[in-house]
Amino acid sequence: MSEQFIQEIQQGYQTKGDSILLGAAMLNGQAHSSAQVKIPLKTLNRHGLIAGATGTGKTKSLQLIAEQLSKASVPCLLMDIKGDLSGIAAAGEMNEKVQERVNLIGLDYTNQGFPVEFLSLSKQPGLRLKATVSEFGPVLISKILGLNDTQSGLMSMIFKFCDDLQLPLLDLKDLIKVLQYVSDEGKAELTKNYGAISTSSTGTILRKVIELQQQGADDFFGEPSFDVNDLIRIDKNGMGMISVLRVTDLQDKPKLFSTFMLCLLAELYATLPEEGDLDRPKLCMFIDEAHLIFNDATGALLEQMETIIKLIRSKGVGIYFITQSPSDIPASILGQLGLKVQHALRAFTAADRKGIKLAAENFPETKWFKPEETLTSLGMGEALITGLNEKGIPTPLVACLMSPPESRMNILKPEELEKITNSSKLAAEYNREIDSVSAYEILNQKLNAKAQMVEEEEIEKSSPSAKRNEKSTLEEILSSPVTKQVARTATQVLTRTLLGALGIGGSTSRKKKNSWF
Repeated sequence: MSEQFIQEIQQGYQTKGDSILLGAAMLNGQAHSSAQVKIPLKTLNRHGLIAGATGTGKTKSLQLIAEQLSKASVPCLLMDIKGDLSGIAAAGEMNEKVQERVNLIGLDYTNQGFPVEFLSLSKQPGLRLKATVSEFGPVLISKILGLNDTQSGLMSMIFKFCDDLQLPLLDLKDLIKVLQYVSDEGKAELTKNYGAISTSSTGTILRKVIELQQQGADDFFGEPSFDVNDLIRIDKNGMGMISVLRVTDLQDKPKLFSTFMLCLLAELYATLPEEGDLDRPKLCMFIDEAHLIFNDATGALLEQMETIIKLIRSKGVGIYFITQSPSDIPASILGQLGLKVQHALRAFTAADRKGIKLAAENFPETKWFKPEETLTSLGMGEALITGLNEKGIPTPLVACLMSPPESRMNILKPEELEKITNSSKLAAEYNREIDSVSAYEILNQKLNAKAQMVEEEEIEKSSPSAKRNEKSTLEEILSSPVTKQVARTATQVLTRTLLGALGIGGSTSRKKKNSWF
């Protein structure tokens, strides 16, 4: 029976082109070195999943696959959430357990380190990854913030307003300043040229931007923008560069993590040319603790990510999710994954048993294993595997004794990490502090100039010279033509009245007899 099993595995995992070696097939707890499990490189842009309970070997499987890809000149990007992937830069150490596993699998094994570039979204050691608000655009920003249709339309209007007035949106303080401006001093200007806006809508958007800012997004938005082509590099020895993004401080900031991932995927899709089916991927991305992306993501964000994952395969990019349970991944995305490496699951509760049953139903049927039973009996560093052969047909389900990583299965010391980050050729470019003149500075300058003009006018009005030169209200009334005409008329009437009383002038009637003449 074992011979028939070995023959089936050999046929199912036979490859003519280049491949990566995951380990040796197991049957009834025994590994068979003649039935090695290999996955063709040309199918690794079809994405994948590495799942399993805590402590079952997920991280080491990730490390193994990244090493195999690097040796095949395929660059990788690893999301290091727990901080335990830095050891891939240093050679591992041989011990009895490793030697025993190497012998069982029949490996040509050498301890070695791999070319690594450490990246960061915050102020941790490594190259700083940044992007500008303008590069996100109004549609993506609206999806990240979870805006409704009305608010999304207003966001598009604000971006158009900034484009027309040449107000660069580089970081979040630019976006916040513009939102404050169009809600107050610039509301009339925006309404006149682009249409009426709702102050309540701008207030809601502003609160959501500040919420994103509170999760540390200020460290991500800004300049210089990261060029995704710098992720696709081969070192002088022909090995693919492994970029390790250290995001240990983002476990409690899921919105920022989702923001970064969607931005990166969108940028890769927009930048890389259409490739079709390649002999090997251009880049493979591994997302550890993948549930952080999906837990707090909005429906629009999930829809956008699902679309990109479906399409980015044709750009030569493979995406691999690492999580505890397949149920952590939305079904629409889970259905897109070609390679599945399922480590042991533990059945401690009724919910656990239900999850194991659902996970078992995702595997192809086989007479050699009962997936539901096998999932709970796998040991550390063992996994159920199914992938795609060179024709894109699913391979037979197999229990696999996973190969040990050749690099260090532990973290780097601080001095080792510092040495690698300091020797980076890209550090001088990306770790510069840049604060270009943008919307924040331009609007502040405009508002300050207006305030200064108003202040100067107030000072001029209140100065003594201004008071001397100003006519009083009484003077203005007395000097007016109407007042002068009234005064002339009153004078004439008064004069005639006085002359009449004195008997001078006035009437031409006959004089009295007793006149003193």
